[in-house]
Amino acid sequence: MRLGVLDVGSNTVHLLVVDAHRGGHPMPMSSTKATLRLSENIDDAGRITVQGAGRLIATVAEFASIAETSGCVELMPFATSALREATNSEEVLARVRTETGVDLQVLSGVDEARLTFLAVRRWYGWSAGRILNLDIGGGSLEMSNGGDEAPDVSLSLQLGAGRLTRDWLREDPPGKRRIAVLRDWLEAELVAPSKQLLEVGKPDLAVGTSKTFRSLARLTGAAPSAAGLRVRRTLTASGLRQLIAFISRMTAADRAELEGVSSDRSRQLVAGALVAEASMRALSLESLEICPWALREGLILRKLDTDMNGGPKATHLPSAGGAVLPGPFAAPDSTEVVSS
Repeated sequence: MRLGVLDVGSNTVHLLVVDAHRGGHPMPMSSTKATLRLSENIDDAGRITVQGAGRLIATVAEFASIAETSGCVELMPFATSALREATNSEEVLARVRTETGVDLQVLSGVDEARLTFLAVRRWYGWSAGRILNLDIGGGSLEMSNGGDEAPDVSLSLQLGAGRLTRDWLREDPPGKRRIAVLRDWLEAELVAPSKQLLEVGKPDLAVGTSKTFRSLARLTGAAPSAAGLRVRRTLTASGLRQLIAFISRMTAADRAELEGVSSDRSRQLVAGALVAEASMRALSLESLEICPWALREGLILRKLDTDMNGGPKATHLPSAGGAVLPGPFAAPDSTEVVSS
């Protein structure tokens, strides 16, 4: 069964085409990306601009066509924080649906955390014990902790790398004082969420997902992507501190020249590194394992569990209002935290 996953994030739109069957390893067939920076196309009233909506619609239409010509029997389209928080989200979603035929669904932050956790659990298996997972996106930071396939606690904080870059680090390179103030602010913001996350149990394995963590690991000595998915990659707290001291003195253009850093993400790399550092410090983590699977794979696995080989019918993703997915993702003690 060939599936397409269309991921509309704060920075990029990503179409992942996979061949998948229940009980098997989803096999990537193609990957197509476009940099939209949707979160930067929001006006002072919190509305996605006309230009931003137009670019989104054109990209969704193009990627839906690619999915069709690639032989996908189904397209699973979803969006995260940028559309979740836009004040004209419903209007933009309606335009996308009318002009492209794609019913783009918006995930809540908690759903992002839960689906990502599922992917991490499947990657490492039951022998990993209790897993704590961190995922840094453009608009939010997702944190989860659990011993099963559904986490005991799932948190979503407005501490994404793109958001913090826009709000805190507008200078290029950022000033030392500004970085110091942001470090102190992040430390304060993470006290309560970290306590809540650890109350359910000490993790046996701490994991980082997302492009930000992969880039940070690569810059601190982890194997390149060409080495394959199954090569073990880690990010250490000491290596991260040294890296921050280095990249915070560089311009975004200079950071884009580093191996493993794309030009569209170089500007927010420092903020991403500071969030990673603060999270690891708040949770007393000296290292993280880097998992190649994350939200998109979690969504695919969820569908395979519920919709194939005679199993229950597919569960629709949440509506734009952020309804929680039913089933194992609706654990009563999972909560969403939004920082101010």
